[in-house]
Amino acid sequence: MNIALLGTGLMGQALVEHLLTERQTVTVFNRTVEKVADLKQNGALVASTAQEALMNSEFCILMLSDADAIHAVLNSIKNEVFKDKIIIQMGTISPDESRSISHYINERQGRYLECPVLGSLPEARSGSLILMAGGSDEDYNAALPLLKIIGKNPRHIGDIGQGATVKLAMNQLIAGLTSSFALSLALVEKEGIETEQFMSIVRDSALYAPTFDKKLDRMLSRDYSLPNFPTKHLAKDTRLFLSVAQQLNLETCALEGISQLLDKTLEQDLADTDYSAIMAGITKGQ
Repeated sequence: MNIALLGTGLMGQALVEHLLTERQTVTVFNRTVEKVADLKQNGALVASTAQEALMNSEFCILMLSDADAIHAVLNSIKNEVFKDKIIIQMGTISPDESRSISHYINERQGRYLECPVLGSLPEARSGSLILMAGGSDEDYNAALPLLKIIGKNPRHIGDIGQGATVKLAMNQLIAGLTSSFALSLALVEKEGIETEQFMSIVRDSALYAPTFDKKLDRMLSRDYSLPNFPTKHLAKDTRLFLSVAQQLNLETCALEGISQLLDKTLEQDLADTDYSAIMAGITKGQ
């Protein structure tokens, strides 16, 4: 397959590495040129424009940070280049933003599939991401051979917007679970209780989630470096969930508190660190 990938941030780079390992032809474009140097050395083709990358592809994956970045890149491509191209959007955006992008591409006779992913760098590099697709059966089936390389069990959620909705729901769980665990852990620390004693009880309970152990060492050591998913992105996705939920008249007071906590974490210059840094927000940097 000839695959274009636009947006080589942390997840984009990891996904390209995996696709190259799977002997796929990958053309990359990033607005920051420095971010594609290592990928070129590993065998990726580098396009000087997004249009060039799209022209040379069967499938085009968007791995961009938000809807504004997506529109900025798509607007740089001539209308006729979209014809019959399958554009697969894998970032976290709102359902309405996804529908808007779908309309933009369809108007230019392109084909659009939303397929946000759950997982981080290890899963991207191993082809074990969880994929949540939204779009027509025809477009999903056309993209399925590629999706099966990226994730072992792709899921077709439904129409455009529904995949994006499930992704927001999952990221809200990330924010809720991580903040709740960090608060409990901080309380146990403050009272001088042995962490392992606390954790053994948690692991034996119905309350346990594997993410607790994944983040435990980072929280205890206060080492949030080398992120798989930066705090700034979780904060962005939390705000996005709040906006969508409030439009649907859902009560969001609990998540509003978590969003404020994430803002306090960002204020400590921890935007680019692992989202386990929410512990620093709770402990006020202690």
